[in-house]
Amino acid sequence: MEDTPDRGKNRAPSAPAATAAARNTMLLLAAVLFVGWILMWVMLSTRTYSSSWAPKLAMLTDGAKFGKQGPRIMIFVLPVVILYVVACVYLHLLKGGDPDAQSRKRRVFSTGMAAWRRPVLVGGPLGIVTGIELAFLLMFLALLVWCYYAFISLEFSKIRVKPGEKLWQAEMQKAGMRLGTVGSLCCVLLFFPVARGSPLLPLVDLSSESSIKYHVWLGHIVMVLFTAHGLCYILVWASTDQLHSMLTWARTRVSIVPGELALLSGLAMWATALPRIRRRMFELFYYAHHLYIPFVVFFALHVGVTTFCYVLPGVFLFMVDRCLRCLQSRNRVRLVSARILPSQDVELNFSKIPSLRFEPTSTLFVNVPCVSRLQWHPFTVTSSGRFEPDRLSVVIGRRGDWTQKLYKTVSSLPPSFDGRLDVSVEGPYSPATSTGFLGNEHDSLVMVSGGIGITPFISIIRELAYIHISGTAPDEASAKTPSILLVCVFKTSAELAMLELLVPDSGGISGLDLRIEAFVTRERADDEPPCQEVRFKPCLWDAPVASVLGPNSSWLWHAVLVAASFAVFLALTAVLERFYVYPVNGDEEHAYPWAARTMLSLLFLCVSIAGVAGAAFLWSKRSSGKEAKAAQSVDGATPGMSPAPLLRGRGTGGMDRELESLPTRSLEQVTNVHFGHRPDLKRMLLGIDGHNVGVLASGPPRMVEDIAAICSSGLRSNLHFQSLSFTW
Repeated sequence: MEDTPDRGKNRAPSAPAATAAARNTMLLLAAVLFVGWILMWVMLSTRTYSSSWAPKLAMLTDGAKFGKQGPRIMIFVLPVVILYVVACVYLHLLKGGDPDAQSRKRRVFSTGMAAWRRPVLVGGPLGIVTGIELAFLLMFLALLVWCYYAFISLEFSKIRVKPGEKLWQAEMQKAGMRLGTVGSLCCVLLFFPVARGSPLLPLVDLSSESSIKYHVWLGHIVMVLFTAHGLCYILVWASTDQLHSMLTWARTRVSIVPGELALLSGLAMWATALPRIRRRMFELFYYAHHLYIPFVVFFALHVGVTTFCYVLPGVFLFMVDRCLRCLQSRNRVRLVSARILPSQDVELNFSKIPSLRFEPTSTLFVNVPCVSRLQWHPFTVTSSGRFEPDRLSVVIGRRGDWTQKLYKTVSSLPPSFDGRLDVSVEGPYSPATSTGFLGNEHDSLVMVSGGIGITPFISIIRELAYIHISGTAPDEASAKTPSILLVCVFKTSAELAMLELLVPDSGGISGLDLRIEAFVTRERADDEPPCQEVRFKPCLWDAPVASVLGPNSSWLWHAVLVAASFAVFLALTAVLERFYVYPVNGDEEHAYPWAARTMLSLLFLCVSIAGVAGAAFLWSKRSSGKEAKAAQSVDGATPGMSPAPLLRGRGTGGMDRELESLPTRSLEQVTNVHFGHRPDLKRMLLGIDGHNVGVLASGPPRMVEDIAAICSSGLRSNLHFQSLSFTW
């Protein structure tokens, strides 16, 4: 029987269409939850909330016996937890959706938002700021100003001057109190950008690395507000001869001593995080930043568990992420080999399970106990997750004290070293926007690097080479790879060996539309030492690099983990309030002390997260045991080509040379080396043809800012800038 046109009207939607509809629903729900959460912060500062909404919410949550913290958990904590779960579901559906449609939507969105994503501020105290970042920053500052104005207007309208107290003193005390309340809004957002595995970052197209600058901005705002909060109270106490109040620790009210300790911890982190101190004394910054633990604890003791619910969402989600990272870092991973390049950079090659997938420019955090037991440093993954399914590689430049110690440790080992090197890792953490490098979002790509900044581009070029050779891509529209111009600047010719890493072990780059312009600004007359390679003996207790929840982990498992942890925390809190706190509470003299109640709540928070995450980790470790053993039984592949010292001859100023005698003919044909001068970036960028040109920069801050200034100058509208440099 022939199918009539009317017969298809009542058909069920296809699977891709249903997935797209579910994904759009999740995205809409996430937007509604976030906007609703922000609106509750706005309403918190109004008379409507305090006189009408708060009593009704208290009655609604009284049956669960959560006490005064019940309404705040419902309004300020639960929506964020649900938002996290919804984000996990959205990302899970995004992986299974129609990739071709996603690519088209991404290209349309990128074209429509091109003007907003262009840098508008370059080189200032905020760094490189795009139009959309500046717009959201101004809106956020306007939100803070509104909340503070509404708070103090409400407080001043019902202020009562105590005997012997002046009006300005009462107003100063109320103003200082509300500075702390507004600071709590910034404090809850402070933890979101540093939760590396959180789905909230990729939900808004951010990576853990690119969002660090938002953490820095929020950190400055938080410390300004909290410092002003403390100074207001000190000024009032000094003017009323009550400085002894600074040494009080109230039983059932706000405690002063914990607040002072929290402020001192924050000031220590703030001072050591200043750019000049952070860059010159990174270890001091790194260790001082662990004061966030006493900062959170003393802050909770200062305000009590009820007010602490304002910042609980950020602390809770960060603790979940930190617990998963800690569980992953407990394993010693299998280091297959290490290679010292002529430039004295070190390449580490790890074994990984084949099911571990990561995008180009992913970040891996590395810890080497023999160098430092506490320090973790981020490095860009240079290998391709699909070209090299059993191996994961990073290149570590010899720049700071930690990297110098690592270089000395590896270089002192003999090539036939019959031993192992203890290494732990966290990650890899994939960026949210890397698929734009691989698809048809850009007609051409211009990659500009300085020194070790070439490492993000190694993984991109390897992935593009795999797409071209295999004919497969994350989506059908990505099968056509863009033209690539790589502009790399090195100090010495020894660093040219980094170009050898562009060629994957399992194939060449002959099919790519690739052109490399390498600039050597300094030249050495002496010969560089040859490449040194050290292979390590496999050990049974070393595990290949795997995701924290095993090979079959997904965003759904993260959603279940967070929901279960929060449910356990709520259950423990309800038991505490109903059977332990509630029977004791009466008048203020016999009320349950805030400090004990707060510490018990923090303990329950830690126990619920550690218990659920630990159980999930042990289950995933057991389920992934077979794949890990299979990966351990394979002697990990080492690089098929060892970079040899290149271009020993000394170049004259401005003289250009073609690379000769390279192992791969295709690399030789596309590479030009320039000696004695730096590239004219303005001329090169403005001369690029194409409707949509992606400009990726990685290297020294000054160079990245110069490229951003060129792209934002308005001389060419087809240049779309993105920085891939580390921001800390």
